[in-house]
Amino acid sequence: MSQTEPMPARTTPSRVHSRKAATPMALPRAIVAAYRRYGQDPARALRLAQITPANLQVAAGRITARQMEVLSAQAMQELDDEALGVFSRRLPWGSYGMVARACLSSPDLGVALKRWCRYHALLIDDIQLDLVVAGASAAIVIDEPVDLGASREFALVSVLRNIHGLACWYIDSRIPLQGARFPFPAPPHADAYPLMFPGPLRFDAPRAEIRFDARYLALPLRRDEKALRQMLQRAVPLMVLQYRRDRLLVQQVRQALAAHPLRTHSAQGLAGLLNMSVRTLHRQLKEESASLQQLKDEVRCERAKELLYRSDKPVKQVAAATGFRNEKSFIRAFKVWTGVSPADFRSAAGK
Repeated sequence: MSQTEPMPARTTPSRVHSRKAATPMALPRAIVAAYRRYGQDPARALRLAQITPANLQVAAGRITARQMEVLSAQAMQELDDEALGVFSRRLPWGSYGMVARACLSSPDLGVALKRWCRYHALLIDDIQLDLVVAGASAAIVIDEPVDLGASREFALVSVLRNIHGLACWYIDSRIPLQGARFPFPAPPHADAYPLMFPGPLRFDAPRAEIRFDARYLALPLRRDEKALRQMLQRAVPLMVLQYRRDRLLVQQVRQALAAHPLRTHSAQGLAGLLNMSVRTLHRQLKEESASLQQLKDEVRCERAKELLYRSDKPVKQVAAATGFRNEKSFIRAFKVWTGVSPADFRSAAGK
């Protein structure tokens, strides 16, 4: 994703190296290769990103997200190619911004992503993007009608990170990945992939794709033209920085609590199931004006109501089934939740 307006490339050492170095050096080397294909000198872009020729040759080298941002933005301007040389023709400066604007009027994320895939095909025919929905899971998949050659890894990684970042931005939410797949063997820097694509990874797959919860597709876009203009001033970070807020987290917590009561008894167990830290779990729930205890109570209450209404289990067994150690504690909690005792609730329900 690029900008429609030039981004100032002024940097300082403290700003450029302010984040953990996690981006594999293979990606900057791919950008340098694009300069060579276009017969241009990458020296200025490398200097601004504070990447020395010696650094560039370190096989296991890493750079920070900020360095990658500076290098990519400068290269896009100098090469006038927002795809950074990975396709058979240039994507002139502002191309992706134009597509982002064309999708901005979409009623929800699903429509926006379908439009993005369709408009992308008008720009480039080296790859084909598609949104595939199967049950509760959605995927952005890439087919390759032509050989991408030496740029293949950089092309597939960049496109998927691009569209994932844009999708998160459109709905102002982190979209956790259920998985990412790549149609090539695990590269020497495969240990960097979990940082770029958090979630289950697979190499030597039939095609490249990222997979996520299909419920995100129904979320409305929360951006307008003003927000788009601001984002386009510095769009590259969308590809490398994770959103903190997840607008579906409350739903995911409720679902996990209901489906895995034994594994989600503790915050640590629940956080592990959701592939996040306990601290992140509590922080994001707070951002959504919710708490783990509140959600636990809601799920327990619904489960208790269902058992009291649909079964003849004694109250003591209902208490145990909803995670209470004794009947007395359950009765007290149920009264707080509903205002009546379990026996009165069952009686009113005609059981």
